[in-house]
Amino acid sequence: MTNSQRPYGNSRTPLPPGQTPADGPPASRTGPQKDARAEPGGKQRDAFFDNAKYLAIVLVALGHAWGQILDDGPVETAYRLVYTFHMPAFILISGYFSRSFDLRPKHIQRLITGVVVPYVVFETAYSLFERYGNDQPDHAVSLMDPTYHLWFLCALFVWRLTTPLWRVIRHPIPVSLVLAALGSVSPQIGSDLELQRVLQFLPFFVLGLTLRPEHFQMVKRRSVRVLSVPVFLAAVVTAWWTIPRMQIGWLYHSEAAEQLDAVWWVGPIMTLATLACSLVMTICFLAWVPRRHMWFTTLGAGTIYGYLLHAFLVKAGGYTGFFAQPVLHEPLGVLGLTLFAAAVVTLMCTRPVQRALRCVVEPRMDWAFRRDAGEAARVFEQPRPVEVRTPGEKASV
Repeated sequence: MTNSQRPYGNSRTPLPPGQTPADGPPASRTGPQKDARAEPGGKQRDAFFDNAKYLAIVLVALGHAWGQILDDGPVETAYRLVYTFHMPAFILISGYFSRSFDLRPKHIQRLITGVVVPYVVFETAYSLFERYGNDQPDHAVSLMDPTYHLWFLCALFVWRLTTPLWRVIRHPIPVSLVLAALGSVSPQIGSDLELQRVLQFLPFFVLGLTLRPEHFQMVKRRSVRVLSVPVFLAAVVTAWWTIPRMQIGWLYHSEAAEQLDAVWWVGPIMTLATLACSLVMTICFLAWVPRRHMWFTTLGAGTIYGYLLHAFLVKAGGYTGFFAQPVLHEPLGVLGLTLFAAAVVTLMCTRPVQRALRCVVEPRMDWAFRRDAGEAARVFEQPRPVEVRTPGEKASV
């Protein structure tokens, strides 16, 4: 996938509507689709993107579970492989469905209700869980230091706000790569709001902003699927080879080169190299995502719930010493943990969970915002349709 077209301006392909990340990427409105399904509001969801989001969230849960039992063997090989593309895929799709985002009040409101509110609620909840569940009475609640996986909400907030900037500059992808490289040589950035990850993962969000539906059609070609098989196998061998030779922190993109015990000039090289590998693996992943409606397709609309909730179990396992059990380092134990993690995050994406937690994940907060007078005026001024009647009847306007 390349930036081979002008990403903005007059385009014949309509952009998907801006939507809160809490519901995940909305369906692409590119016309009637064979695999699309209707939503209550009359919208169409693309099965391909919902399938991709579900599979990605399962990989996120597996990665977090495997991360507790790394053994310099098959588990760490799988862990490193998954970490090359599961979050890049999420970020790229998020960028793709942010193309219509601007600073209109309704979009800012969605950003607040879909990103800021869930972040505040769950950051507070995880901090309290750390304090009482792990017997850490001095553990403070800090919104500036995201817990574990919540960095993604901080990053998404910043990326969305900067979307208008990427829409006006001439070469957005090269600029984002420069910023990512600069981040890798700037240890003084610190950990506040995980700004290192905001910068180093930025190119995937910007790439998503530049993509159009036809680029995803290219990824779905049979030739790409076939080619992805040897690429995937090569990636497995490479992941195994890097275990004693490369720190896993390079895949987290959360620290600068000096913090990873490397000289400063290694930072840009490793950052750009790992981003390139992540892009290749993301393409391979998307190539094998089913395009038709599957049994798990409807779960794609609830991936944010699984993302926000599954870490409670991961942390609880760490607090109680569950992951220290010797059986989890045996093949059957690893298999059992893998199936358990996949099943739990799947349940967390179901509609009952969505209904129970929608008040904090996707809250309706009309009471908190002023009414957009300009938008109301535009709606009021829209002409009403004229009803045409046959001669002899009165026409109503």
